[in-house]
Amino acid sequence: MTRYNHKVVEAKWQKAWAQSQVFKTPTRSDKPKYYILEMFPYPSGRIHMGHVRNYTIGDALTRFYRARGYNVLHPMGWDAFGMPAENAAMETGAHPADWTYDNIASMREQLKQVGLAIDWDREFATCSPEYYGKEQALFLDFLDHGLVYRRDSWVNWDPVDHTVLANEQVIDGKGWRSGAPVERRKLTQWFLKISDFAEDLLVSLDDLDRWPDKVRTMQANWIGRSQGLSLRFAFDGRDGEVEVYTTRPDTIFGASFIALSPDHPLTTELAAGDAKLAAFVEECRRTGTSEEAIERAEKRGYATGLSVRHPFVAGQTLPVYVANFVLMDYGTGAIFGCPAHDQRDLDFARKYDLPVRPVVVPSDADPATYAVGAEAYTGPGRLANSAFLDGMTVEDAKAEVIDRVEAADQGRRTVNYRLRDWGISRQRYWGTPIPIIHCPDCGVVPVPKADLPVTLPNDVSFDEPGNPLDRHPTWKHVRCPNCSGEAERETDTMDTFVDSSWYFLRFCAPDADAPIDRAAAGYWLPVDQYIGGVEHAILHLLYARFFMRALEVCGHVDGKEPFAGLFTQGMVNHLTYRDSDGGWVFPHLVRKRDDGNLIRSDTGASVAEGRVEKMSKSKKNVVDPDDIIEQYGADTARWFMLSDSPPERDLLWSEAGIEGAWRFVQRVWRLVAEAEDLAEPGSAPDPADHPLRRATHKAIEGVTGDLSALHLNRSVARIYEFANAISAASDAPGSVRREALETLVRLCAPMMPHLTEELWRQLGYRTLLAETDWPVADPALVREDTVTIALQVNGKLKDTIEVDKTLDKAALEAAALANGKLSRAIADKTVRRVIVVPGKIVNVVVG
Repeated sequence: MTRYNHKVVEAKWQKAWAQSQVFKTPTRSDKPKYYILEMFPYPSGRIHMGHVRNYTIGDALTRFYRARGYNVLHPMGWDAFGMPAENAAMETGAHPADWTYDNIASMREQLKQVGLAIDWDREFATCSPEYYGKEQALFLDFLDHGLVYRRDSWVNWDPVDHTVLANEQVIDGKGWRSGAPVERRKLTQWFLKISDFAEDLLVSLDDLDRWPDKVRTMQANWIGRSQGLSLRFAFDGRDGEVEVYTTRPDTIFGASFIALSPDHPLTTELAAGDAKLAAFVEECRRTGTSEEAIERAEKRGYATGLSVRHPFVAGQTLPVYVANFVLMDYGTGAIFGCPAHDQRDLDFARKYDLPVRPVVVPSDADPATYAVGAEAYTGPGRLANSAFLDGMTVEDAKAEVIDRVEAADQGRRTVNYRLRDWGISRQRYWGTPIPIIHCPDCGVVPVPKADLPVTLPNDVSFDEPGNPLDRHPTWKHVRCPNCSGEAERETDTMDTFVDSSWYFLRFCAPDADAPIDRAAAGYWLPVDQYIGGVEHAILHLLYARFFMRALEVCGHVDGKEPFAGLFTQGMVNHLTYRDSDGGWVFPHLVRKRDDGNLIRSDTGASVAEGRVEKMSKSKKNVVDPDDIIEQYGADTARWFMLSDSPPERDLLWSEAGIEGAWRFVQRVWRLVAEAEDLAEPGSAPDPADHPLRRATHKAIEGVTGDLSALHLNRSVARIYEFANAISAASDAPGSVRREALETLVRLCAPMMPHLTEELWRQLGYRTLLAETDWPVADPALVREDTVTIALQVNGKLKDTIEVDKTLDKAALEAAALANGKLSRAIADKTVRRVIVVPGKIVNVVVG
C-alpha cells in the first residue's frame, strides 16, 4: 500500500478496540488513577466541529496517560433534559423521549467514528429514570439537611418557554434559549441554599491553581463579596426607619436621595394607597430580575413624598424614591444615592434634578472648584466637603463612618454577597420531577424514598403553552404518604443544571444502588482534568462546586472540589459567506472562479466573503464532521484540531489546514510503510550515540512535556520536526531507524490512533498500540554537550560560538579571543577587561 486508506483502517481498529474492551476501566487498580472528563453534550442530534475538538483534546490526554501507566477513567453521557426536546415535540409531534434517544443513538455513532477511547459501559442519559430517580433521592437528602426550601419569590419569567429562568440564564435581558424579553413574576419556588457556601466557594478559588485565572475571576465576581455598612435612616415627619446597605459609607456626605426597590415592603405599603406608584411598580416588573437586565434599563424613579434625616448633618433631609435599578434581594433592598461617585446614581440624579456633590476629589484637583460632569468619579482621592472626613483616604473614611454609626447604634458592619440562592423550579415537562406531594392537611410532604423514582408520564400533550404536568388528568393526583388523603404532586421540575451538577460522580459507579458510591467517588474524585467551554464558567462550574459541598454535608462524599484541573478550549471558527440576495451560504457550496470571484456552486449566484465567526447553523459557516471523516478520515480531523493553534485559543477551520493535516498523515504512512532494511523488533539501536538517536529521545522528552502541560500544538510541531529528522537520516543503521520510526508511531498515537495502530502492526507487533507503554527518553541522549556563547565587545553582540559545556573560564576566554569576528571588532583597541559568564557570554571591554 503506497497510500493510506483511512476508510478500511479506521473501521478495522474501532472494531478491534470494541471487541477487546481495551478502554473498559477497572474500578480499582494498582496503577495511579487519572480521571479525564469533557463536559457531556446535549443530544441535539448531530455532533459539530466544537465537539470534535473538545473530545479530541480529552482523548489525546486519555491515550497519553494510559500509555504512561495510569488507570484512566474517560466516560461519556448525555445531558438529556431541557426545552429543545419539548420544542421538537411541539413542532414535530414526536415525544421528547423518542426525540432525545434517537438523537443519542445518532451522536453516539458519530462519536465512535472519531475513535474515542471511552468506557462506553458507563454511559447514561440524565433523562433516564435510573439517573433522575437518584437525583430525587439527593434532593430529599438536601431537604433533610436544610439545604432546600420553598418560598414566594420574584422570578425571571420567559413568556415564550413559559418557565422560570435563573439570573444566569438571562442574557441581555432575554431568555438564553428563546431570546424573548424576560418578565418578572411572583411564584412559589424551590431553592437550593448555595448562598450558605458563598464564602467557602470564594476563598477556595485560591486553591484551584490548575484552573484558568479568567474563570476564577469570573466566579469571584459572580459571588461578589462586599464589605460595607447597614445604616438606618430615620424618617422626617413620620415614625420609623429605612435601612440601607452601602459599600461606600465614605460618600455619606454626598448623599442626595434614598432609593427603594419596587419590591421593598415599604413600596408595597405605599403602593396600596397610591395608584400611580402601583402602576410604576408594575412597569418595573416588565423587566427581568437579573442585575444585567436592570443595569441596561433606563434609570427611572417615583417620588414617594417621604424624606429621611441625614445621620451626620443636622437639618438636612433626603427624598425617598422607588427606583427601578434597586434589587430587593441584594443588601436590604434600599440604597442611599451618591451621584458624584456612582454612575447609576448620577444618571438618576440628572434625570430628577437632584444635587451632585463631589466628596472624593483626585489628588491633583482643587476641592473648591472640582465638579463632576457626565461621568461619575470612582477613582482614588481624598475626602472633601465631608466635615470630619475631610482630607482622609477613602479607606480611612469608610472605617471612620462605620465606627461612628456603630457607636451611635444606627447600623453595623456587614458582609454581603452578590450570589443569590439557586431557584431550581421550572414549569416544564421534560425535566426531573421534584419529589414532593402537597397535602391540604399535612402541607408539604416528601415522597418516600421507597417510592422513587417519581417518573414522568408518557401520555402528555404539547398542543398549548405551559407545563403539561399541570394539565395531565391523573399523574399529579395521588394519596398523601402521611394521612392517605387526596393530595397533588409538585408539577414543577428541576432546572437541568441540577442534572449536570453531579453527573461526574455517577460515572464513578453508574450501576450503584445509592446515588453515589462513596468508595468509588473517593477513589476517582476529584476529576484530574475537566475540559469544556468557558461559557460554563459561572452556571455549571459554580453549581457543581456547590453540589460537592452540599453532598459532603449530607455524607455522600469526602472533599469539596469536583475538578482539580480545568481546561477551557477555544471555539472553532470559519469564514462566513453571503450570496447576492443576502442569504448565508454553506462553505461547501462556495466555489472560486478563474477570475478569483466567488460563486455558489448550486445557483451560480455571486458570493461575498464575510467575517470569521464561531461556527453556527444560523450563519451556515459549519463543516459537517461526517463529511470530513468520509473524505479525509478521523485521524486527519483530529490532527488538524490539535495542530493549528493552542487548544485554549479559537481555531480557524480552513481547507488549506485540513489538506495539510491529510498530507502529513500520508507522509507518516509512507515513512513507515515504505521503510526498508529495518532491524528486527526489539533490536538494540547501534551505534548508541547516532544523531538520529539523539533526535529521537529529544522528541520523546519534548512531546512528553508538552502533552503533560496541555501544549498539544507544540507537541505536534515537535513531531513535524522529528519526522523531518527521520527523512534526513535515510542512511542511518536499520536498528536506529527502527527505534526512530517506532517512536514516531508511539508519539503520534494519542492524536492519530487508527493510523498508528496499523503502522504498529506493520512494524511487526501483534499487541495493541493502545496497550503499549509510552516511550521514555534516555537522559544521556537528551543532554546537551555543547552550549552557545554570545561574543560581545562593549556589550554589543559580534558573533556566537559553540563550545564544550565543561570549558572553564580561562579556556572559554581563549576560545572567544581566537574568534575572527571578535578579533576584527577589537582591532587595535586596548583590551581593558574580559568578562566571562560561563554558559552565556564573553564580553570584551575595550577603550
